[in-house]
Amino acid sequence: MNSFAKVFCVMSSLLSILGYAGHAAGAEENIDGIILKPSSIRLGVERIKLPGNEPMGMLGTSFLIQITPNLYLGPAAYGAVSGHRGGFFTGGGELAWRQKLLSKMELETGVYVGGGGGGTSLVGGGLMVRPHLDLLWNFGGYRAGISASNVRFPNGAINSSQLGLVWAADSDFTYASPELIGQRIDAKGRTGVGFDRVLVTLGSYHPRSGSTNLNGVPNTNSIGYAGFRMEQFLSPTYYWGIEAAGAGTGGAAGYAEYLATAGAETPMWDNKLTLGARLALGMGGGGSISVGGGQLAKVGAYATANLGRDTHLTLEGGYAHAPNGTFRATYGQVIFGWDLDHPDVSEGQATVVRNEWVMGSERYSAAARRDGSKQSLDAINLKLNRYLTPNLYLTGQAHSAYDGNAGGYSVGLVGVGFRIKKFTWPVSVGAELLAGAAGGGGVDTSGGAIVQPMAYLGLDLTKSVGLRLSAGRVKSLKGDLNSNVLDLSASFSFGTTSH
Repeated sequence: MNSFAKVFCVMSSLLSILGYAGHAAGAEENIDGIILKPSSIRLGVERIKLPGNEPMGMLGTSFLIQITPNLYLGPAAYGAVSGHRGGFFTGGGELAWRQKLLSKMELETGVYVGGGGGGTSLVGGGLMVRPHLDLLWNFGGYRAGISASNVRFPNGAINSSQLGLVWAADSDFTYASPELIGQRIDAKGRTGVGFDRVLVTLGSYHPRSGSTNLNGVPNTNSIGYAGFRMEQFLSPTYYWGIEAAGAGTGGAAGYAEYLATAGAETPMWDNKLTLGARLALGMGGGGSISVGGGQLAKVGAYATANLGRDTHLTLEGGYAHAPNGTFRATYGQVIFGWDLDHPDVSEGQATVVRNEWVMGSERYSAAARRDGSKQSLDAINLKLNRYLTPNLYLTGQAHSAYDGNAGGYSVGLVGVGFRIKKFTWPVSVGAELLAGAAGGGGVDTSGGAIVQPMAYLGLDLTKSVGLRLSAGRVKSLKGDLNSNVLDLSASFSFGTTSH
């Protein structure tokens, strides 16, 4: 079995477990068909050793959902935050088992499988495996402890064992049974992962004097980027969230950033305009941008025009700074925001909206490389779809290479999809039009901007779990990448309420 098939089997099996467990004994379901599952937001930090005894600080984040009383599953990402390998990122899935030992002490063990790299050629094809064993103390609502792990790139040169620190906060993943999609029900509180709005960003960095690339050459070109944010309100004024973006123009293909953000805003002029400011901290790098070990900070201010109850248009300006590198830049961006929920409406009738998590593996048949050659590559994909109508949906996707000598190649895509079920019950067809940024791993994407149209055939195994076979093409707008794509994924459908 080749690596494409192996990773698809792992990812689809994990997603299928989540779907089947949705109605298993571990799930709590009330009379309205709302399913409540305990979950955990997890952060970990450790220092791994690269060949030559080179240290690299690595931060890990994951969102794990309980699928049985002791077993957790969810998406995860790891990236460099210290050392000299800024731009090192991987994304994938994590499976963990937790057991109480005595009093408030707990044992957790599990494994992460993902793809990516960047910042180094030591990752080979990009496949990363991280088994771990953690000793945690339950403080009630959150946990903290020590982690022992092994970080290994099976087709690369990294194999490091180390101790680290881990912190986790209890949360809930609440969703509606797929049978209720399209219906109006009585709902209280947030559902799904819990974010209240999603924002699609298009922006440009303008490097300041003294900003250089990794070779010491001054950065003089503006760097265009595209990305998204997801935010949750703590009060009508304050919010927190996560954001991710990748370079699309400016000769920085492969640059990406992943940050946590917090901000405050206030409405003006009868809610027609909103003014706000925010701070973001996290990881960035790649594309020869000098970010040192990968730490990145941003501060910005913005004005938002409220187009309707659920849609908004924002102009934001600010400053970005890599503390351990030379990257300094002002930035400006245009943001389209869409409210998923209204947290000020805590109860009452709400409509159940379809959502999908999709995980799997895709293959480029002939990916052009910067050295002029062409070679197939395999990538892990993670997708989240939110339906606007019974057939039309928005999608956000992250893809990371794990095989094909393209370690470090990563993709961020947003787009629209259309799905139809007019055949025998288990079968559906669909299509997606995607655009975004890609780079790294020696793949020839030039500035980074790509488009990727896809069509797929779906097979529903249950009301929640399905399989999808997709085919399409990925094309760089400026580089030589122009390849057929084959994608085999598993999907998990669930409902969230929208007031």
